[in-house]
Amino acid sequence: MYFTSLPDHTKPDFDEQLHFSKFKKHNIVFNALSSYCHCDNHVGCLSFKTVLSSEEWYGISNRKVAIRPGQFLILNDDQNYSCHIDTHESVRCLSVFFKKEFASSVFYDALHGTEISLDDPFNHDKNTLEFFQNLSHIDLELQVQLFGLISELESEGYNNTLMDERLVFLLRHLIQTHKAEAKHAGKVNALKASTQKEVYKRLCIAKDVLHSSYMDNPDLDMLSSAACLSVSQLVMQFKAVFQITPHQYLIRLKLERAAELLRLTNKPVHEITWLCGFENVSAFCRAFKSAHGVQPLSLRKCA
Repeated sequence: MYFTSLPDHTKPDFDEQLHFSKFKKHNIVFNALSSYCHCDNHVGCLSFKTVLSSEEWYGISNRKVAIRPGQFLILNDDQNYSCHIDTHESVRCLSVFFKKEFASSVFYDALHGTEISLDDPFNHDKNTLEFFQNLSHIDLELQVQLFGLISELESEGYNNTLMDERLVFLLRHLIQTHKAEAKHAGKVNALKASTQKEVYKRLCIAKDVLHSSYMDNPDLDMLSSAACLSVSQLVMQFKAVFQITPHQYLIRLKLERAAELLRLTNKPVHEITWLCGFENVSAFCRAFKSAHGVQPLSLRKCA
């Protein structure tokens, strides 16, 4: 199924039960422009979330995560969540909901190898992967897949067969992302695999707070509280897994965003300073030159 607009949950005649019942029966793609859209409580199937412009906020397990262009979020089966778009600017959203049987079949083939799949090609194992529910970067391969999917939808319309083919490749890419995440979890300084996995999940919560709220300068106490890790554990394990401390990661995020605004907008330097959460223009310019070797306006001239 294919939708080009998001449902309005506030309408008096909106049938929430009917709407959500479709998610168990079909693969569903939302490719929509929307603003001021709210869904306060949804128990969904496995789904992929991204935006092509602006931002969309998700509430997961008592935390809030902002998805912005270049990022994606995977939500697991039966995960409670909320989603909100609170801007007058239209947000271009892309969400894919995978029918459980469809996802299970793809996972079974991908994880068990060709020989086993040939011996049992119609296995109906309903198990699905449990993904790390954290923000991930859209790499070039995934970007090509997503633009191909969107282009096909907008030029050819929705065709079940063509779309299911696309979604097979999308799911297999997500499996590779999951495997890479599992390797990162193995860098946690702990003996038990279960402990490594749990600590990694908590580190990802801290990392997502940094991504979502970098402009508010979250400090170590805030990150520690959000991740349920002591400040010492947070700093040491974060450095072990991501090869950078939380503060260094925060500064890098700010400077990446500043460089993006310099290249893509005409916003003055003092406004970019404020938007990226720096104390003042002097501090911003010093940090920017240290990272990029040039002053902010010099980068804009080269863009």
